Amino acid sequence: MKVLVVDDHPLIRTGVNAMLCRHDADCRVIEAPDCGSALALLSDGQNAPDLILLDLNLPDCAGLAALDAVRSACPNAPVVVLSAADDRNTILDALNRGAMGFIPKSMNPDLVWSALGLVLAGGVYVPHTVINEQKAALPAGDRSPATAAKPAGLAALGLTDRQIDTLRMLVRGLPNKTIARNLGISEATVKVYVSAALRAMNVTSRTQAVIWLSQHGIGLEGSASSG
Repeated sequence: MKVLVVDDHPLIRTGVNAMLCRHDADCRVIEAPDCGSALALLSDGQNAPDLILLDLNLPDCAGLAALDAVRSACPNAPVVVLSAADDRNTILDALNRGAMGFIPKSMNPDLVWSALGLVLAGGVYVPHTVINEQKAALPAGDRSPATAAKPAGLAALGLTDRQIDTLRMLVRGLPNKTIARNLGISEATVKVYVSAALRAMNVTSRTQAVIWLSQHGIGLEGSASSG
């Protein structure tokens, strides 16, 4: 596994490197101290990572602009934000811009590895504080144990393979036009599939879908066949 760690603090990069290599002896960690260095590394096809860990407070590209730039440079690798800022709005904004996870820097290293494992398996990691707030915002009936029970999978919700393919790309933050091109279908059909997927999960937005998937521990790895 190859991981790109983008953070301007050498201590953080060293600590993340040690954590990753402790859990995976074959892990190769590439480090970048700023967004420009990361983009330079990503421009070289030989450095294409399997995972990108990105701080949002970089000296040359602050905030979510760094996330947009890195995702544009390497759209196929999941990006996980690793940040000291862990307020709800920052987390939701990052997820809404296509981050496949948000890990506060205060998080226990062993839990960080578990979170990264979820992302590498095709899931989305959302901090429990956001998930708990999401549950608290639901009507009392929707917080019942029966409703909260983990479904067997998205197919169990009645979604077709093609709808799951669409959902996978939606969660990655791809626009409808790109999803349509990738699947060889019209944008109108993409909208229909997205609506069906959101309706099956009883959510109304991509960010809510991301939180729902994380809450239920459902990954979107692999590629479904057409259906």
